[in-house]
Amino acid sequence: MVKKIAEAGSFVSANIHSSVSGTVVKIDKVPDASGYKRDAIIINVEGDEWDENIDKSNEIKTEIKLSAEEIIAKIQEMGIVGLGGATFPTHVKLKIPQGHKAEYLIINAVECEPFLTSDHQLILEKPEQTIVGTKILMKSLGVQKAYIGIENNKPDAIKLLKEKLTKNNDNSIEVIALKVKYPQGGEKQLIKAITGREVPSGGLPIYVGCVVQNVATAYAVYEAVQHNKPLFERVVTLTGSNVPNPGNYLLRIGTPLVHFIEKTGGLPQNIQKIINGGPMMGKAVYDTSMPITKGTSGILYFDESLAKRKAPQPCIRCAKCVNVCPQGLEPYQLMNYAERKQWELAEVNHNLDCIECGSCSFICPASRPLLDYIRLGKQNVAAIIKARTVK
Repeated sequence: MVKKIAEAGSFVSANIHSSVSGTVVKIDKVPDASGYKRDAIIINVEGDEWDENIDKSNEIKTEIKLSAEEIIAKIQEMGIVGLGGATFPTHVKLKIPQGHKAEYLIINAVECEPFLTSDHQLILEKPEQTIVGTKILMKSLGVQKAYIGIENNKPDAIKLLKEKLTKNNDNSIEVIALKVKYPQGGEKQLIKAITGREVPSGGLPIYVGCVVQNVATAYAVYEAVQHNKPLFERVVTLTGSNVPNPGNYLLRIGTPLVHFIEKTGGLPQNIQKIINGGPMMGKAVYDTSMPITKGTSGILYFDESLAKRKAPQPCIRCAKCVNVCPQGLEPYQLMNYAERKQWELAEVNHNLDCIECGSCSFICPASRPLLDYIRLGKQNVAAIIKARTVK
């Protein structure tokens, strides 16, 4: 039965709900997209019986009966996380730190990564639910104004949402059509584009009065609060090179990738790489036995023309990586620090501010794996900071 099977053990964590009916047989290690072994609950599937408390009707419920505190508690209970890829627990974002006040809710519907269209499709199919989910989040934060940011290469989604809001005479939510510009889907970039405010280095959006939530998260919040439905499925884009049946699929969390590949026509013979996520920020899949997770926004097939990496050459100090970095960092230098294991220098040069957009690696004429090394540096710096905090 679709029920909670694991409870969050710390503040920044989320409950896990079974996406199928069956019997838990063990807790084991399974590979994630990068091949690292992670804890996973293994279930023998025995049907698809949902919890009787879940409202499976398609009725659009617009009345928000719960209080702000009850909404946050419900979101926490239902295991809702950010569905843009980072999977940060939603209830944590909604608990505003002391000394700060939320002024604006920003719904991130930019979906600036090439290939990915799951958020776009979700808006087209569930516009009213998305709007109600936005209102629920507004009530939980106590804000009177929300913005839905969408890049202007999605005119049908922009038009549809505006029509729905106009029909309801709702001025509390405003749809903002944004210039197509990567990586505008980053929280700090989106806040700057919509409000003109800049989040300081090492700071959070709430420091400038903003809370950002992904549009798919808003829909998941609607389902959790209005239909008592936990987060156990999400929309995933399948596309890329020679895909037999490309499209957006509603997938259960925990579905082995290999099963999804088989059900959608199999893997074409000329595919050299499978990407979990988008082409810029996603990671190459190491093992197709990996499960679909709450953070899986897309599965991309790449043939040799897209998958091949050129051999890295020495840095020529052209500064192209510096010019394109949306955070104002020096990626070439951060890579040097990571190569030499100079973690202290990486920290003082703000490597944790990197949003891992991949722009530096993409633009580098020497084909240097800048983002790979910066990610390595971030992992080590974060571990050092954590150890320092514990002491």
